[in-house]
Amino acid sequence: MAASRLPPGALTLKQFLRRQQVLQLYRKILRAIREVPAEVDRRYLKDWAREEFRRNKEAREEDAIRMMITQGNMQLQELQRTLKLAKS
Repeated sequence: MAASRLPPGALTLKQFLRRQQVLQLYRKILRAIREVPAEVDRRYLKDWAREEFRRNKEAREEDAIRMMITQGNMQLQELQRTLKLAKS
Protein backbone atom coordinates (compact mmCIF):
# COMPACT_ATOMS: atom_id res chain seq x y z
CA MET A 1 0.00 0.00 0.00
CA ALA A 2 1.33 3.46 -0.89
CA ALA A 3 0.49 4.97 2.50
CA SER A 4 2.97 2.65 4.20
CA ARG A 5 5.81 4.24 2.23
CA LEU A 6 5.04 7.69 3.60
CA PRO A 7 7.22 9.04 6.39
CA PRO A 8 5.55 8.75 9.83
CA GLY A 9 4.65 12.47 10.08
CA ALA A 10 3.43 12.91 6.49
CA LEU A 11 -0.10 14.07 5.78
CA THR A 12 -2.47 12.13 3.58
CA LEU A 13 -3.90 13.96 0.57
CA LYS A 14 -7.21 14.46 2.40
CA GLN A 15 -5.43 15.89 5.45
CA PHE A 16 -3.31 18.14 3.25
CA LEU A 17 -6.37 19.55 1.47
CA ARG A 18 -8.21 20.07 4.77
CA ARG A 19 -5.13 21.87 6.14
CA GLN A 20 -5.19 24.17 3.12
CA GLN A 21 -8.86 24.97 3.82
CA VAL A 22 -8.03 25.85 7.42
CA LEU A 23 -5.12 28.08 6.43
CA GLN A 24 -7.25 29.81 3.79
CA LEU A 25 -9.97 30.47 6.37
CA TYR A 26 -7.40 31.85 8.83
CA ARG A 27 -6.01 34.23 6.21
CA LYS A 28 -9.50 35.42 5.22
CA ILE A 29 -10.36 36.09 8.86
CA LEU A 30 -7.16 38.09 9.39
CA ARG A 31 -7.83 40.10 6.22
CA ALA A 32 -11.36 40.89 7.38
CA ILE A 33 -10.06 41.94 10.80
CA ARG A 34 -7.75 44.46 9.12
CA GLU A 35 -10.89 46.32 8.01
CA VAL A 36 -12.07 46.89 11.60
CA PRO A 37 -11.72 50.65 12.22
CA ALA A 38 -10.87 50.66 15.95
CA GLU A 39 -7.35 49.55 16.88
CA VAL A 40 -8.48 48.07 20.20
CA ASP A 41 -11.15 45.96 18.47
CA ARG A 42 -8.70 44.86 15.78
CA ARG A 43 -6.21 43.70 18.39
CA TYR A 44 -8.92 41.89 20.37
CA LEU A 45 -10.26 40.10 17.27
CA LYS A 46 -6.79 39.17 16.06
CA ASP A 47 -5.90 37.68 19.45
CA TRP A 48 -9.23 35.86 19.53
CA ALA A 49 -8.69 34.34 16.08
CA ARG A 50 -5.15 33.25 16.90
CA GLU A 51 -6.24 31.67 20.16
CA GLU A 52 -9.14 29.79 18.54
CA PHE A 53 -6.92 28.34 15.84
CA ARG A 54 -4.17 27.47 18.33
CA ARG A 55 -6.64 25.84 20.69
CA ASN A 56 -7.89 23.56 17.92
CA LYS A 57 -4.51 22.91 16.32
CA GLU A 58 -4.31 19.34 17.56
CA ALA A 59 -7.76 18.32 16.29
CA ARG A 60 -7.55 15.16 14.16
CA GLU A 61 -11.15 13.99 13.87
CA GLU A 62 -12.40 14.70 10.34
CA ASP A 63 -15.99 15.52 11.34
CA ALA A 64 -14.87 17.90 14.08
CA ILE A 65 -12.50 19.71 11.72
CA ARG A 66 -15.22 20.07 9.10
CA MET A 67 -17.60 21.46 11.73
CA MET A 68 -14.99 23.97 12.92
CA ILE A 69 -14.36 25.12 9.34
CA THR A 70 -18.11 25.60 8.85
CA GLN A 71 -18.40 27.57 12.09
CA GLY A 72 -15.37 29.65 11.16
CA ASN A 73 -16.87 30.51 7.78
CA MET A 74 -20.13 31.54 9.44
CA GLN A 75 -18.24 33.78 11.88
CA LEU A 76 -16.26 35.28 8.99
CA GLN A 77 -19.48 36.05 7.12
CA GLU A 78 -20.95 37.67 10.23
CA LEU A 79 -17.84 39.82 10.65
CA GLN A 80 -17.97 40.84 6.99
CA ARG A 81 -21.67 41.74 7.25
CA THR A 82 -21.03 43.79 10.39
CA LEU A 83 -18.16 45.65 8.72
CA LYS A 84 -20.30 46.31 5.65
CA LEU A 85 -23.07 47.75 7.84
CA ALA A 86 -20.59 49.88 9.77
CA LYS A 87 -19.27 51.41 6.53
CA SER A 88 -22.72 52.35 5.24
